[in-house]
Amino acid sequence: MLDIFLQLLDGFGTTVLLFAVTLVLSLPLGLFVCFLSMSKIKIIKGIARAFVSIIRGTPLMLQLIIIFYGPGLVFGAEFSFKSRLLAAIIAFTINYAAYFSEIYRGGIESIPKGQKEAGKVLGLSKGQIFSKIVLLQVIKHIVPPIGNEIITLVKDTSIARMIALVELTDVAFDLRKAQGGGLWPLLAAGLFYFAFNALVAFILRKIEKKLSYIKV
Repeated sequence: MLDIFLQLLDGFGTTVLLFAVTLVLSLPLGLFVCFLSMSKIKIIKGIARAFVSIIRGTPLMLQLIIIFYGPGLVFGAEFSFKSRLLAAIIAFTINYAAYFSEIYRGGIESIPKGQKEAGKVLGLSKGQIFSKIVLLQVIKHIVPPIGNEIITLVKDTSIARMIALVELTDVAFDLRKAQGGGLWPLLAAGLFYFAFNALVAFILRKIEKKLSYIKV
């Protein structure tokens, strides 16, 4: 029994790693894509919005498969991914950056223009207006929707099984086969996901509480 638990724990470690690296990379990348999509240069704005539309309009599973298998099929075996984890991180980061970019954009555009104009009247620069007036309000607006995406990310990590990445769900299915088809390994994996999501939700509630002093 202990050996089985350790196998699940090992798979869970990969799940947490995929989640953490994706989150760390996709949050700033999403902000960068957001700024591109709000650019005054039409071609840059158009490319950024087309990118977001394509990523949001296609399944993450399909994107994962294309990123993992695509380079090898198009350019030859020497360009194939040697690391399934790296391929998963790239696919997940691109996908979630697109979603985060739209959340950022919605938060920025939700700030009344009058507040920005008031900042100009006070002699503030564009950078000061953004950091002192816009940023904190945007953060409060976007924390709930970003929190929902983060919780979804925890569960979406199971999709990495499609490229045979040995994460929690993959280990659970292997154990199920080894145990003769019982459901309990999958239920055990579900408990891991539930506990992790509960921890993430708790942290997000703490963050929202910290931001409650901001009046919008």
